Amino acid sequence: MDWNSIVQAILGVGAQVLIPILIIILGLIFGMKPSKAVLSGLYLGTGFIGMTMAINQLTAAVGPAAKALAKYTGINLPSVDFGWTGAAAITWAWPLAFTFFVVEIVINVVMLLMKWTNTMNADMWNVWGLALTGYLVYQMSGSLIWAYIAGGIQAVISLKMGDMWAPEIKDMLGYEGVTVPHIEAFVAVLMSPVNKVMDYIPIFNRKWDAASLKRKIGVLSEPVTMGAIIGLVLALAGRYSIGNALNLAITTGAIMAIFPVMAKFFMDALTPFGTQMSNFMKKHVKGRDFVIGLDWPILGQSTELWVTMVVLIPVAILFAAILPGNTILPLAGVINYCIGVGGLLLTGGNLLRMLVLGVIYQPLFLYGGTYFAHSFTKLAKETGAITVPKGSSVSWSSIEAPDLRFLMGLSGRGNIMAIVGLIALLALFVWLYLQFKKNPIPAKKYEKSLKEETK
Repeated sequence: MDWNSIVQAILGVGAQVLIPILIIILGLIFGMKPSKAVLSGLYLGTGFIGMTMAINQLTAAVGPAAKALAKYTGINLPSVDFGWTGAAAITWAWPLAFTFFVVEIVINVVMLLMKWTNTMNADMWNVWGLALTGYLVYQMSGSLIWAYIAGGIQAVISLKMGDMWAPEIKDMLGYEGVTVPHIEAFVAVLMSPVNKVMDYIPIFNRKWDAASLKRKIGVLSEPVTMGAIIGLVLALAGRYSIGNALNLAITTGAIMAIFPVMAKFFMDALTPFGTQMSNFMKKHVKGRDFVIGLDWPILGQSTELWVTMVVLIPVAILFAAILPGNTILPLAGVINYCIGVGGLLLTGGNLLRMLVLGVIYQPLFLYGGTYFAHSFTKLAKETGAITVPKGSSVSWSSIEAPDLRFLMGLSGRGNIMAIVGLIALLALFVWLYLQFKKNPIPAKKYEKSLKEETK
């Protein structure tokens, strides 16, 4: 059996198995009692499975509504949206994909030893995102060396984002010692200038999270109510019958109410683990506060996250219909995790900012899916991992970090404009990183504004 087959066999069990096992091992290393370490791992696995089931159910519920809405708007686009699952399937089938584990692990170890990061990335399943960057950059540049360099750049960015988000995640969700070093949040970099402009507009500087809305509008701010309203509006826009519209409303409302319940398992898993890790580090490693990098579903108890992603579904469909040159209809990727996660972490859960930023930046992902359709289709045909419909192409309507991947790919060709653009984008990331080091919890400034208003 070759190394690729071994890696594929290990990955085949899924993130819901791999990450809990790793957490159990780390828990034992940090001195947790075996029973508590196993319980943390099992609760984490339960959280991931429960959250995945809820996400799949939400996608299954709103997908047909989105398709119906597209049908009645007369959209007919050639690129089939296969979502992140399709992208992951064809990426793992690429023979060089498993080599990016080496890129991820070596960079993480070196940065930890050099004290350039405090994030230990345990989200190994999502190394496929690194491999996908490598493949896309290789297709654009023709240079395998540059593909690995681009993967390394992405790994560094992800770890530094993990450092950025950790204090905010602790404040927002109460999770000690964990973070999200996921490249899907990179859209926060492009969002940051607009978010900065919003600082000068009073309406955006109030608290617009679910808790503050509950004080203002009561039952309408409850996740179950907001989900039902969103589902009903989406169904009626898709010309559902009253019965089917009510069914979708109840379904989306129920799923929105289930998300915080599923997220409680993350709390039960990560609170004792994070506390034990923190105590271990304070005792054995002076001056270092290590955090464990996990996948984005640990943010799932945020109502603002789900409201943003579901509200933006019809917005994505509308943009697909009117944007010149767009070739992809959002279906499998219609729930845009990038906008949700990036917006949440950038704004500290300010729902109004998240929605406005989501509308502004939605076209980025449609054009990204359009641009990379050729590469996705080529990889799908080469690997045979999925079937490409005859006369069509496949792509991903909410592709992660399309701007970064695009600029890195063209830079590998020696394109001067792309090189300048990449330098500017990385400089903007550094600026955002420094902003978060200075003010690590953006939601705090809205609390200050609220206090000032009530004086």
